[in-house]
Amino acid sequence: MRRLLVINPNTSTSVSALLQTHVQAAAGLHVQVSTVTARFGAPYISDEASYAVAAHATLDTWAAALAGAQEAPDAVLIGCFGDPGLLALRESSPVPVTGLAEAAFIEAARHGRFAIVTGGERWGPMLQRLAQALGHAPSLAGIHTVAPTGAQLAADPAAARTLLAQACRDAVRQLGAQAVILGGAGLAGMAASLQPGVGVPLIDSVLAGAQWALRSHAPPPQRGTPGFDVPWENLSPELSALGL
Repeated sequence: MRRLLVINPNTSTSVSALLQTHVQAAAGLHVQVSTVTARFGAPYISDEASYAVAAHATLDTWAAALAGAQEAPDAVLIGCFGDPGLLALRESSPVPVTGLAEAAFIEAARHGRFAIVTGGERWGPMLQRLAQALGHAPSLAGIHTVAPTGAQLAADPAAARTLLAQACRDAVRQLGAQAVILGGAGLAGMAASLQPGVGVPLIDSVLAGAQWALRSHAPPPQRGTPGFDVPWENLSPELSALGL
């Protein structure tokens, strides 16, 4: 049985439960999904400061999960649409690593130029920067953010569906997108109900992440064992143990 470690860089256990449910359902019974929650940081990442802390939390959560696991995972999925700590974790892991955003970018780009719809206005430039860093900027038609954060959208699913459905239609009409990504761990499962009114493929970022784990199309790991190439000071015992 393959083992997939899902890291929630938010501290919200409700988001972890949502990730566990949807990723496990998509992965099927032949994949053991284990979702772990950040030990510090923000309940829901919504700005540059919480994103920066979440990158540290992602590495810390990964180290703690490895320390407590009887068997190492076969792949790691960062369960946040924004992938905090992605490149650092990929550098440190002996198994493939991706995040919800990267997996969704890859899936959406198969259809042509794509747009992103997500919650939280501050995410716009952050996601633009991530797309550039991961080489997907040429395929990105634009980013359409709605004012409520992902946490606020998840708290009122009925209102969220109405707002997000219009945002997805606007993204297609205004940006000429050939696919739309509905991004956010808290929005897992909503894309299926919104798809009929959108007119182009609507990508669920959590489902895309789970499907990536089954295909494992990430860049091959560069190391044989988990670890960091620096000596740490004043970090958690689990992180320090993986340093030089």
